[in-house]
Amino acid sequence: MRAGTTRGALLAALACVLVGGSFTANSVLGHYPSADGQFLRYALACLLLVPLAGSDGMPRLRALDARQWVRLALLAGIGMVGFNLAVIAAERSAEPAVPGVFVGCAPVVVAVLVPLLDGRPPQRAVLYGALLVAVGAFTVQGWGRTDGPGIAYSVCALGGEVGFAVLAVPVLRPLGPRLLSATVCAVAAGEAALAGAVMDGGAWLRRPDATESAALLWQAAVVTVVGFVCWYMGMQRLGAERATLFSGLIPVAAACTAPLVGTGSYGPAQAAGSALVGAGVALGSGALRPRRSAAAVEDDASDQRRVVVHRAVPAAGQPDQPGARDDRLGADALAAHEDPVPGAPGHRDRHTRQIVGEPDGAARPQGRVETGGPHERERLGDHGLG
Repeated sequence: MRAGTTRGALLAALACVLVGGSFTANSVLGHYPSADGQFLRYALACLLLVPLAGSDGMPRLRALDARQWVRLALLAGIGMVGFNLAVIAAERSAEPAVPGVFVGCAPVVVAVLVPLLDGRPPQRAVLYGALLVAVGAFTVQGWGRTDGPGIAYSVCALGGEVGFAVLAVPVLRPLGPRLLSATVCAVAAGEAALAGAVMDGGAWLRRPDATESAALLWQAAVVTVVGFVCWYMGMQRLGAERATLFSGLIPVAAACTAPLVGTGSYGPAQAAGSALVGAGVALGSGALRPRRSAAAVEDDASDQRRVVVHRAVPAAGQPDQPGARDDRLGADALAAHEDPVPGAPGHRDRHTRQIVGEPDGAARPQGRVETGGPHERERLGDHGLG
């Protein structure tokens, strides 16, 4: 795995581990209004991200067209606010494992959807790795009690997770990870405020207590600011397909941190599922593939900007010109037992394997002749060279 790919994998893994660990913080926000919490979380995260966005943030935002702003609104509404509301609604009639299992299928959907949108077939290794991640996530969480609405909201949560990855691809390049995170947090805060006003009326913003404030601060400063920036930096290096594989670490991190607060246990099933998730991530991200030569160009998003060519091989579209250290095609150096002759073999030479000069021919470029055998010495003598 190349250095840039390794860094992207570490960033995506850190982001998903932070999100998985945030489920512990969610457990203390069970009685706090969901829209209120999302507004406070994303508004505070936006304030923290603005200084990190760079001094050229406003010119880059003004350069966006209407379609890109619509995509940002959909990214915040579907992938952030909508995703969280769907998970909360699903858990009202289903056990938490049910939406978790559906969200664990997001790598499979992204591994198929993103290539189709680009007009290319899915990468086999990424698809197989995504299937392993989905099976591992199911093994870690298991399956719980649910009903029709619980399944429906879980499917909506899956759509939000997929949208969070797919919708960000076209706007990640012009904005960059930090400015994109700040922008979508600002948009999500506005959308959460609108949703809270519709659902709760004038009493939608309740003041949180000390415990709820600490949980919201953790979600804003760590999960959103650090997690979002790391996630988009990882996606920038890996591409959406391979980065989404790491979302399988979310249930693994949740299962590992649950015993710390007494909300769950980590047993053999969780260990087996964690191993499957790790194998799927390693397979799909390319960690299990052998390292290729420096002249090979990998087919991931981070390598499409780089072309590495051998010194003696011209780049695509370039003439095959010798370099400073390359030798032009010329006569081979003569061995110790070879003597130069003034001509090359002509059409009257019956022995095609013997190189001699034609007696009546003009001088030709030097060739080479074997002088070790008696027959060769006889013919050379007839030509006046002996």
